[in-house]
Amino acid sequence: MIYLRSAAFALLQAVATVIFAILAWLTFPFGPFTRYRVITLWNRFVVWLAWRLCGIRYEIRGRENLPRAPAVVLAKHQSAWETIALPVLFPPLAIVAKRELLRVPFFGWGLAMLSPIAIDRRAGREALKQILRQGGERLKQGFGVLVFPEGTRMKPGEAGRYGIGGAWLAAHTAAAVVPVAHNAGELWPKNAFLKYPGTITLSIGPPIATRGLKPEAVNEAARAWIEAEMERLPHART
Repeated sequence: MIYLRSAAFALLQAVATVIFAILAWLTFPFGPFTRYRVITLWNRFVVWLAWRLCGIRYEIRGRENLPRAPAVVLAKHQSAWETIALPVLFPPLAIVAKRELLRVPFFGWGLAMLSPIAIDRRAGREALKQILRQGGERLKQGFGVLVFPEGTRMKPGEAGRYGIGGAWLAAHTAAAVVPVAHNAGELWPKNAFLKYPGTITLSIGPPIATRGLKPEAVNEAARAWIEAEMERLPHART
């Protein structure tokens, strides 16, 4: 049944992506927050579809830690699930993404309408300037900024090197950092066709005040909390 459910999920997700990509372009005349509310209906549908077809549920710990002001969210990266779910489980977020993702047919077209922060990761220090310039604009607009500091999805039990970009933005704008841990990779593995039933635990940590801190200190504080919390999360599979 897992094969059949995963196949049905993949088919319906693909169809929904095409439909919402077209809808995304039709929202062009509207403001950024109106576009966000409309386009992220796709996110809500995919999260719902993962629950109904694949048995992927979720629980949230620490919701009270979300600050009222726009913040920089530094999240663990294991799966496609968090890239889809966090924009609708949190207040509106601008996602830091590789520029080439915006050229992916349908998916990238919709992403481009969500006020992302598109960077060239090969640009080194110039990429930090891109994050600071675009991220600062998004924070002033009222968007939070979502960063996956590991840069690529990691297998459960593994930790990648935490890039400095999100901490750099937070330290230079005095925005709070919200660390996020989760175990979505146990149910929706990296680049895997099969999706497994269970409950994802999404844990939101206390905000990290960044005023007066160097980016390296902010990054280390977020990394330490996330990786320690990963050790405390229950197993996701039922």
